[in-house]
Amino acid sequence: MKKSIICSVLVFFGCLYEVQAQTPKFVNEFLNIGVGARSHGMFGSMSAHVDDITAGYWNPAGLARIDKKAQAVAMHANWFGGISNYDYISYGKQLDPEKKSFGSLSFIRLGVDNIPNTLNLIGPDGSINYDQVTSFSAADYALFASYAQALGDGPFTIGGSVKVIRRTIGSFGGSWGFGADLGIQYRSDRFAFGVMARDITSTFNAWSFNLDDAEKASFLATGNDVPVNSTEIALPRIIVGGAYFGGSDKFSYTIEADLNISTDGRESGVVGGNNFNVDPTVGVELGISKKVYVRAGIGNIQRIINEVNGSQADLEYQPNIGMGVVLGRVRVDYALANVNESAGLLKSHIFSVHLDFVDK
Repeated sequence: MKKSIICSVLVFFGCLYEVQAQTPKFVNEFLNIGVGARSHGMFGSMSAHVDDITAGYWNPAGLARIDKKAQAVAMHANWFGGISNYDYISYGKQLDPEKKSFGSLSFIRLGVDNIPNTLNLIGPDGSINYDQVTSFSAADYALFASYAQALGDGPFTIGGSVKVIRRTIGSFGGSWGFGADLGIQYRSDRFAFGVMARDITSTFNAWSFNLDDAEKASFLATGNDVPVNSTEIALPRIIVGGAYFGGSDKFSYTIEADLNISTDGRESGVVGGNNFNVDPTVGVELGISKKVYVRAGIGNIQRIINEVNGSQADLEYQPNIGMGVVLGRVRVDYALANVNESAGLLKSHIFSVHLDFVDK
């Protein structure tokens, strides 16, 4: 009877163990989701033109283009159709107006809460006691400290972020990780270019588990491997973007295309191989009187093996849409992700509030 029970905690640990047993790929995936509803509306096509507080995530060089005394943003999303909660908050301030230097702190949490813990559902004598079923959360946390400044009086800015990563699975286990990002931007009147090096030093996560003998026995009795202490490695990723923008006070537009270049061995991208993969994204933002914005983006373009003919691959993509409204010093943004129902994706609603601080 024990073997017929599908325990949520065992499924979660089983997936985690499988990932850890592989080569360094699909590590810290929660840090690839992105922050800010405006950015999600453009499917994360931000590395070249981002110039607000979210730049601490998308490209820290963009922080140097903030001309306000300080900025703050908060975001909440019911991700994957409400399965998980994704929250983000950031605050930053101008440090030196002459150098256009700016610093910020950002915090991200992605959590799946109220997961049933059924490890003690069945007693040693085979009896079932539902009072022994408790719940736990599996949560990922990241803290970013970012800094940027202009390179002289020219069109270039440079910035970087250091990040601390904490991942937990209830009281059963957790990991600590550390990494760094580096970015540069160029901007003219109509064009912008950006390069973002994510996990430039490679990011290491050290996992440790503290299961007791009874919990280990439950894993073995249900055909699962017992998680062991291990280390994950997130390999560097390069994002290269170009943007074009223009218009007037009554009507404005921004168009950006990014190329996400990774070496983690994914082969589903438009261009991919054993050690090289390129994922393109495109985003558009239209503004009316600098008060109302409408956005759309396409990404997650993948080659999917045809179920009928395994020698062929179909091209699939994910569209996002969004909008924003400016109310004085406050901007409220909304994005709807995973719009493509034919791909079997769960819609995600994303909200964020952006606040400017100015001198009185």
